[in-house]
Amino acid sequence: MDMLARQHGELAFEIVKISTRGDDDQDRSLSSIGGDGIFVKELESALLGNRADIAVHSMKDLPTELPAGVRAGVVPMREDARDVLISRDNQHKTIFGLPNKAIVGTSSLRRAAQVHAIKPLVEVKELRGNIDTRIKKMLDGHYDAIILALAGVQRLGLPPDVGEGSPIPIDEMVPAVGQGALFVQCREADTAMQELIAPLGEPLSSMGVAIERAFLKRMGGGCAVPAGANASVFGDRWLFHAFVGSVDGKHAMRRDAEGIARDEADATAAVEDIADEMLESGARWVIAQYKR
Repeated sequence: MDMLARQHGELAFEIVKISTRGDDDQDRSLSSIGGDGIFVKELESALLGNRADIAVHSMKDLPTELPAGVRAGVVPMREDARDVLISRDNQHKTIFGLPNKAIVGTSSLRRAAQVHAIKPLVEVKELRGNIDTRIKKMLDGHYDAIILALAGVQRLGLPPDVGEGSPIPIDEMVPAVGQGALFVQCREADTAMQELIAPLGEPLSSMGVAIERAFLKRMGGGCAVPAGANASVFGDRWLFHAFVGSVDGKHAMRRDAEGIARDEADATAAVEDIADEMLESGARWVIAQYKR
């Protein structure tokens, strides 16, 4: 809203606060209450019902298929896509360095799978709530460490007794599809609003997210499966990392690739080929376990 206000000082903007199913139901895991779309459906309903003109989502919360009528939008400049390991006084700086039987908090099957692939004896426990709530639970002794999206904690800041946390390299933990990016959404029929938000879009960030979402769609995955993908676009090149694995860490698959960013279609076709190869190599079985 601040970016729009700087560009359009003659307009008045109002925030419409909406509570989603994902916000309200914190007693169960994300996968058990529906997975895909639980943080976005109510916002999209507000757009379709003309109760809001623009919705702002965390890109990683968006299903790979958007509802008809609200498929318009832009991706602004992406923040750091990595995850971050947080512990009291930043005493645990890497997943490899966690002691056996350490309790790690996360609500993400993707993170749990990658933690267990590195440290099989670590205990991963469900962790829900906003960032402040999650950090407080860790500081109160319920967890030895927790894993969050780095972009989120950078936006909100961290308390002094956890330091800056320890960002986890992408070659150690592949982020969620779209992590670190926002999606500024509006109605397809609202051309005036599309023109208003268009300057917020950043082409390289948008292309990276599109590559990741193409991979996830080809895999048939979503929020309810332990899969991750990250695409970084640097000028005329793209670098891609993918992960699929079981939560117990016993089945883990990673793929890395790079290419020339001639256009989005070329890169999309390349990562779809990677998805097909992973599916044939065992990822289809892994994903099926969690989609059931």
